Amino acid sequence: MSTLTISPAFVAQPRIAAPRSQVRLTRRGRLVVFLLALAFVLTAALFLGTRSTATNESGPELQTEMVMVGPGETLWSIASDLAEDGEVREMVDQIERLNALDDSMLYAGQELHVPVVD
Repeated sequence: MSTLTISPAFVAQPRIAAPRSQVRLTRRGRLVVFLLALAFVLTAALFLGTRSTATNESGPELQTEMVMVGPGETLWSIASDLAEDGEVREMVDQIERLNALDDSMLYAGQELHVPVVD
């Protein structure tokens, strides 16, 4: 059998109390500080968020034509037929905006508005 002995090797040092700060907030004081900070943030959001870039004038008139999607055609293939070299991605974005497309999924027989290319 083995024997276990406990000998006190750790001697606790007396704790020195940390100096207390002079400012102490009560629950009501914390609530007031929180509400003031919230009012400041909301006021800043109100002033910064009211700027509008909209005008009463419409944008430039963009002439479009209607294209019927054939079987096996993709948005990229339609855009590459219309766009100049190196500008296919911009044409895809423009066709998506004109037709309010969420993604590039097209169906055979679907009609698309595409910009008229000179």
